[in-house]
Amino acid sequence: METIKISEAEWHVMTVVWSKGPVPASEVVEVLNERKGWHSRTIRTLLDRLTRKKALKVAPKEKRNFYEALITMEQAMRQESRSFLDRVFGGEPGPMLLHLVGESNLTKADIKQLKEMLSEKEK
Repeated sequence: METIKISEAEWHVMTVVWSKGPVPASEVVEVLNERKGWHSRTIRTLLDRLTRKKALKVAPKEKRNFYEALITMEQAMRQESRSFLDRVFGGEPGPMLLHLVGESNLTKADIKQLKEMLSEKEK
């Protein structure tokens, strides 16, 4: 699958589309205007940009454009994680994980889950 670079602003648009499924542009505008105070034109520009990048597709329906994600949130997170890992940690996951664990306030449940994951990796 081709890597799609999603900016921070575009990520907010994608979050709305992921949470609402096929959604009319007007609803994306309404949500992001309320959450971020963004102007309709800005949001529509972001929708167009994401469509050109093939992160979204447009389906005209009932005289309105509905937007649907062509990339899942999990795929986008995987791409962003890989990009961050390569850029900041030279592609080495160990130092990144050690840094994140050292800087995080983990719950007992988080720690238990990490231990289980690491135990599985040792097998």
